[in-house]
Amino acid sequence: MKDYADYDALGLAELVRTRQVSAKELLAAALSRAETAQASLNCFSALFPDLAETQIEGGLEEGRFAGVPFVTKDLSVEVKGAPLTNGSVAWKGYKAERDSVLAERYRKAGLVFFGQTTSPEYGLTTTTESTLYGQTCNPWDVTRTSGGSSGGASAAVAAGVLPLAQASDGGGSIRIPASCTGLFGMKPSRGRVPMGPGRTEGWIGMSTVHAVSRSVRDSAALLDACHGRETGSRYVAPEPGQTYLKDVTTDPGKLRIALWRQAPNGTMPDADAETGLLATAKLLEDLGHEVVEAGPQLNGAELSKYALLAISAHITAAFDDRAAMLGRAVREDEMEPITASMVNLGRTVPMVELARANGLFNAAAITFEQFLDDDGFDLTLSPVTHRAPDKLGTMALTQDGEAMGKAISGFGSHCPIFNQTGAPAMSVPLHWTEPTDEAPCGLPIGMMFGARYGDESLLFRLAGQLEQAKPWAQRRPPVWVG
Repeated sequence: MKDYADYDALGLAELVRTRQVSAKELLAAALSRAETAQASLNCFSALFPDLAETQIEGGLEEGRFAGVPFVTKDLSVEVKGAPLTNGSVAWKGYKAERDSVLAERYRKAGLVFFGQTTSPEYGLTTTTESTLYGQTCNPWDVTRTSGGSSGGASAAVAAGVLPLAQASDGGGSIRIPASCTGLFGMKPSRGRVPMGPGRTEGWIGMSTVHAVSRSVRDSAALLDACHGRETGSRYVAPEPGQTYLKDVTTDPGKLRIALWRQAPNGTMPDADAETGLLATAKLLEDLGHEVVEAGPQLNGAELSKYALLAISAHITAAFDDRAAMLGRAVREDEMEPITASMVNLGRTVPMVELARANGLFNAAAITFEQFLDDDGFDLTLSPVTHRAPDKLGTMALTQDGEAMGKAISGFGSHCPIFNQTGAPAMSVPLHWTEPTDEAPCGLPIGMMFGARYGDESLLFRLAGQLEQAKPWAQRRPPVWVG
């Protein structure tokens, strides 16, 4: 299928629906491209065409994405019969015996599971590198990171393997990979997308799940297909007024947007990110919006400290669960060095610190919305990353902890606040750096918009407008397999 990459996921589904192509033909097209991309980018942890063929032969659900090839991330989301390692040596050999609730909803939408994309161990860093699978490369420059922790998904979509892939975000892990590879990435509100069975939240509500995509409408339609309450939900994000897909073509009206330059931890955008930020502000004003430099007052150092404590406690519990499965303790040599240090930290965190973390995140959510309310802002604008994608190795879990922590803290510095508050945010591919010998097409830096809790609709409305005003889907990286 020569024109495969000219279609987004909804476009491919329309070809299947009108019998211009079959689901098996799309699967073959995706698999051949996946194998080619894997050789250059190392973006897949597993391919399982046998499961995909069985799914097709068993009859697909007649959902909006019926017949479209799809991949999940190697982190938490279970697909029955497929491996799941969470990017960890300790989980090597594990195979899912059930579908997660999200996978069930994807099946109902008609998506065909054929593979799994790489993740760093437990999604604990903003690059996709692991002892188990090695380094995942950026198709815009293979010496650089494709972001993390959904870097396998972002590399595969950006290179043209498929138009849409599942991703997750506990501190920027949808938005940062989208930014690094020139894709659209929506991080939904807390409680919007199911995370079960067995749990209905991750990392005391900081983690959520959705996707990276080339088109805005694919992201919107996928969220339409999978959002909503699951059994045992502690909280549920408010229902949208109309479908998210319809929001994409709905005029957002005139918006008042806060240009939030300095991150809560004090990080400022470098020259490349600043150029993109100012160009985006100008584009917004040309579209009739008001952009004012302002930002909420938040204690980034304190928020980062308590996020680390909370995540470390949860990771420790996750390895204890794995130890129970194995019938023995997980050894330190089965963990990345920085992961092992977090597990050791997690065993020392007093329970009162977790209560303080939860309280601090609640207070940050109140501060963020009060800032929007008091100054009449609809959204915030900041760079997703404060510099172009780093060279591989600088943020890996095998690096010196102090150097790695410094690299991460200055990279996607605005991102974690939306995990801590539970508010939605999106990465929109609106800027590329100037070309260089290593990156002849330039390097992407995404622009991030944040909204009030539950207001993905407004984000999709603006994203649809921006996509029309400054299209990005036809930009092709040097490593292109479409």
